[in-house]
Amino acid sequence: MPDAHRLDLRDERVVAFCRERHLATLTTLRADGTPHVVPVGVTVDPVAGLARVITSGGSHKARHVAAAGPDGAPVAVCQVDGRRWLTVEGRALLRSDLAAVAEAERRYAERYRTPRANPERVVIEITVTRVLGAL
Repeated sequence: MPDAHRLDLRDERVVAFCRERHLATLTTLRADGTPHVVPVGVTVDPVAGLARVITSGGSHKARHVAAAGPDGAPVAVCQVDGRRWLTVEGRALLRSDLAAVAEAERRYAERYRTPRANPERVVIEITVTRVLGAL
């Protein structure tokens, strides 16, 4: 069954899993097309259809997303907890405006902890196009 693991972002199981504290991996693509996978904290906003990752503007992941231009970069964020897992796929844009950063920091603090001060902070904002998992 090709859609056996397809989920809806608003599914209550997805929402509950995304409120639990899980670290994730973010996969971006390098210029040569090879994957760059790093551990991150991620927040998911099912109402807006967005996932957010905070990072420094000079990080590799931020530079990969920025290099994709206005159409955004294809990315995947995966969280695993034993047999339960969730992957969110989508198009990512880099946001540096104060309102976007503040909202992402607020959501990060709710799920993980208050982030340390970082004047270089940006947000990788992912418009979710597909959710896969086993919950």
